[in-house]
Amino acid sequence: MQPEHHEFLDFLRRHPPFDQLPDDSLEQAVSTLDVAYFKAGTPILDFGAPVDALYIIRSGAVEVLRRSGELYNRLSEGGIFGEFGLLRAGKVRFPVRALEDTLVYLLPAAEFLRLFEQHDYFADFVEVEDRTRLRQAVARREDANDLLSAPVQSLLHRAPLLVAPDTAAQAVALQMSAEVVSAALVVDGASGRMQGIVTDRDIRDRLVCEGLAYDSPVTAIMTPDPICADSDQLVFEAMLTMLKANVHHLPVMRKNQPQGVVELADIIRHESQNSLFLVNSIHRQQSAEELAALLPDVQACFQRMVNEDANSHMIGTALAVIGRSFKQRLLELAEERLGPPPVPYCFVALGSMARDDQTLVTDQDNAMILDDSFEPALHDGYFSRLAAFVSDGLNQCGYPYCSGGIMATNPEWRKRLSDWRLTFTQWIEQPTPQFLLNSSVFFDLNGVWGELRWAEDLYDMIVSKAGQHPRFLACMARNAVLRTPPLGFFKDFVMETDGRHSNSINIKRRGTAPLNDLIRVHALAVGSTSLNAFSRLHDVIDAGILPPGRGQDLRDALEFIAMVRIRHQALDLDTGQEPDNNVEPENLSEFERKHLKDAFQILSNAQKFLTYRYTPNRAG
Repeated sequence: MQPEHHEFLDFLRRHPPFDQLPDDSLEQAVSTLDVAYFKAGTPILDFGAPVDALYIIRSGAVEVLRRSGELYNRLSEGGIFGEFGLLRAGKVRFPVRALEDTLVYLLPAAEFLRLFEQHDYFADFVEVEDRTRLRQAVARREDANDLLSAPVQSLLHRAPLLVAPDTAAQAVALQMSAEVVSAALVVDGASGRMQGIVTDRDIRDRLVCEGLAYDSPVTAIMTPDPICADSDQLVFEAMLTMLKANVHHLPVMRKNQPQGVVELADIIRHESQNSLFLVNSIHRQQSAEELAALLPDVQACFQRMVNEDANSHMIGTALAVIGRSFKQRLLELAEERLGPPPVPYCFVALGSMARDDQTLVTDQDNAMILDDSFEPALHDGYFSRLAAFVSDGLNQCGYPYCSGGIMATNPEWRKRLSDWRLTFTQWIEQPTPQFLLNSSVFFDLNGVWGELRWAEDLYDMIVSKAGQHPRFLACMARNAVLRTPPLGFFKDFVMETDGRHSNSINIKRRGTAPLNDLIRVHALAVGSTSLNAFSRLHDVIDAGILPPGRGQDLRDALEFIAMVRIRHQALDLDTGQEPDNNVEPENLSEFERKHLKDAFQILSNAQKFLTYRYTPNRAG
């Protein structure tokens, strides 16, 4: 091999799609390479001109343009261009010009086509555009996980036991025993509507222990209108429904007709991350100190999910359920210590816990909704102590105090329900900078304890009012583009430059947070009542306000950036470091570097569209 070929070989081995080629094939390709040089500002490829080689940038930078002259992409060292023309009649589809003095390697068309035909990875890489390539990377992760892809109906192995509302309770118990099931569904024979569910526990607690007559109708001991799952829901979603509602039996429905009942044991057999066991353990602890001792279990649960290829939605939702469970148990313990509350209240989770996208690195954002009969002089002492107990306990359990004071311990965030309505109305109708900042936190809210319907009612009010105020949406859109993705002029990563995290990328501040911000604006505009970003995107796509394909692009970008963040935190745990949101580029594989740049470019384009759509004369 000639000396320059060694240099060619070393260079190509560091850059996709050549980095995955076997040595013999790569060496053959290297033997065909030629070299060309272009001065800054000169054209390299003109639209419609013949193209007979793949261009590989050795040094310098180029601009790839659309035929209209609009910028399509910028490429630097390791970038390739000309592939679209080679795959389509040998004519240039995207003109290219040198931004600076540029040295390129030329891979002849015949050798390019040989690699394309013989190596799937090479073909996949060059055949699709950045956003499609990113979609394939995300899809491969999803396909690898059974929890994500299996529908809940796959857990059903028999038809449900159906009983009429007037059936005697003892007769239902005998049927359950005979058919060896632990639950029966109470269905009205005339309408076919399911009225309730009765379980072994109901027979024990509501029939035997209460001393009811055994011939009492089953409606006397059933749970009316139970929480259900649709048959096409995923196993993981059914698991989370059971966790959130603390139920052991989940009727499965198709077109309002019962198909079967999933039991907790079915989910446990299917569930591989053991988050169910952890949540169950949380609710058995008797003090904040005992709860804090479970932190290693939380970390182990997180690592198992990452190692078993769970996606970001699964991990974020599971950790949010775990976080809510800590709050719920602490609130139970607080009420045991302080006595029953003097007036009804709702404890609210904000931010990532409300959106079901929590990771290990999080703080506590929470607030309290109080009944309108609340009188500060009479009642606030109780709620102040309760909030302090919960907040201190969360800090012990690995959820640090919010540095911005967005906690129920702050009297500003303990309000009557009517006062919250007035506050949110003011924020929407008078969008000052501080109100907009508050909105970006408080407009992701979810009740975790107490009068949960109050949180739902408040969120419904937020969605209704926000969609009626174009100026508010325009202001939120301007705020949503303040945090830009960390891409430089040549699509290189822009690093943090201060503090102990210099020369790293804050993947939350520059990635997942701005994505959540812009998705929230679109969701409010279309009246989506969803909280999770992926669910919001589904609603936004259905509303048709995005250019074709861009909603799916955003979903892929969010998934990939979130998983880089999650894997980095798992790596920190593996190496004995404190997990954080700062990713060092040297810890990224070439695969991650490439697709992370693709994802950040999608975010950048989405921010530009957001600014355009919600200008004051267009918003709404």
